[in-house]
Amino acid sequence: MNFIETRGNDGKRPASVSFSQAILNPMSSFGGIYAPEVIPAFGEHFLAESLDRDYKALARDILALFGIDISAELVEQALVTYDGFDDPANPVPVVKIGERLHVSELYHGPTRAFKDMALQPFGVVLSGLAQARNEHYLILAATSGDTGPAALDTFRNKPNIKVACLYPDGGTSDVQRLQMVTEDAPNLKVIGIHGNFDDAQAALKRLLGSDVFRATLVEKHTRLSAANSVNFGRIIFQLIYHVHSYLELVRQGQIQLGDKVYMVVPSGNFGNALGGYYAWQMGLPVEKIVIASNANNVLTDLINTGSYDLRGRQLIGTSSPAMDILKSSNVERILFHLFGADRTRELMRQLDEEHHYQLTDEEVRAMQELFCADFCTDEEGKAHIKEYFEQGYLMDPHTATCMKAHASCCTRPLHAIVYSTAEWTKFSPSIANALTGEVDTHDLDALKTIARLANTEVPARIRQLFDMPVAQKTVVDKEDIEKEVLAFL
Repeated sequence: MNFIETRGNDGKRPASVSFSQAILNPMSSFGGIYAPEVIPAFGEHFLAESLDRDYKALARDILALFGIDISAELVEQALVTYDGFDDPANPVPVVKIGERLHVSELYHGPTRAFKDMALQPFGVVLSGLAQARNEHYLILAATSGDTGPAALDTFRNKPNIKVACLYPDGGTSDVQRLQMVTEDAPNLKVIGIHGNFDDAQAALKRLLGSDVFRATLVEKHTRLSAANSVNFGRIIFQLIYHVHSYLELVRQGQIQLGDKVYMVVPSGNFGNALGGYYAWQMGLPVEKIVIASNANNVLTDLINTGSYDLRGRQLIGTSSPAMDILKSSNVERILFHLFGADRTRELMRQLDEEHHYQLTDEEVRAMQELFCADFCTDEEGKAHIKEYFEQGYLMDPHTATCMKAHASCCTRPLHAIVYSTAEWTKFSPSIANALTGEVDTHDLDALKTIARLANTEVPARIRQLFDMPVAQKTVVDKEDIEKEVLAFL
């Protein structure tokens, strides 16, 4: 399996690279990223044969279809990380919460968010490659709240790896922030920035694409990679849980093998939806992928009108902060697969330079064959949280955005899978407010309120965060990020 560049080749880089090359050096020509040259197909009997396989066996089979150049031994070491989830036999429970409505709970890993599904194994793979090559890597991560804790957890004390994690100061929940700033391993650096997630992601992509920064790292005998979903090493592990969730519905007797389903996905950086797209193209029976946004509804506009327009648009802080994003990186891979590298380069240039682009009518129709989209305000999200809690299910604000999109987009009488990206503990003030109408200004108070109402306990892993010392205190202007990273090295 070769990986090629979403914006075409500039003549200075290889025209195609292996999987290991793509994850070690995730940025490509013209500021683009890598995508598979060919999307493999499951084959006639793959899904039926997979019904008797556990999660790790399914993952092993899907990775084999991509023909990745990673040793079987390293793959096994990576998949062992799923043994650290709540239920090693079933790391992703699928729960029925309504008629033809199911939730795929992706948050049962160590940091209680769906990023663990990909970053736990990815950390093992990347560190293993670095050690095998006797190379040292700086891993850059930009986070809106969940990637950071998951990246720091997976790379903690890993040989040959250092991590610099950028997060928007004041733009995450208390729990997310504490998960980052209490990390004290010597190979980890957490940097708060005065700005939002788009500023952090722009800084990451600028450093990844900077020849000067890369040359400076070479002087320090260090190479550069990334833990964000610009790295296909993340995406390949994300598509697995889409297949697993479908198979779980078959195992539970909710659907028959071959029945189509809706996938309802919180938008974010579009990596979750992209994993679903790849699973669909490989042969998973999917009716449509439903994209749920919050008030930062730029993707709703893109899918409904073909317009990606950031002109005069300000990022809005919401109760679902992991989705407070205006430039979703993985949309680029969809553009590439649908319209080719030349058109993708043209569209991304317009977005970078003019802050907007407009798809043609034909291109809009192609997008709408795959996707439907809607957005949810904070008030609507709170109403959904309360409604489902009263029916016996506790969900976080990101999952709640999916409920409105499910109602408006899932128009055929088919089963739908909602992908729940975070445990309730990560966003407790918003949930407590939805349930009681009261405002808890501190996460710990809100956690206790929810635990009491739900007759459950605050998990020890989360409760202990509030007693741990803050080891990472750096907060800088975005112009000073590069200097801070180099000082860390």
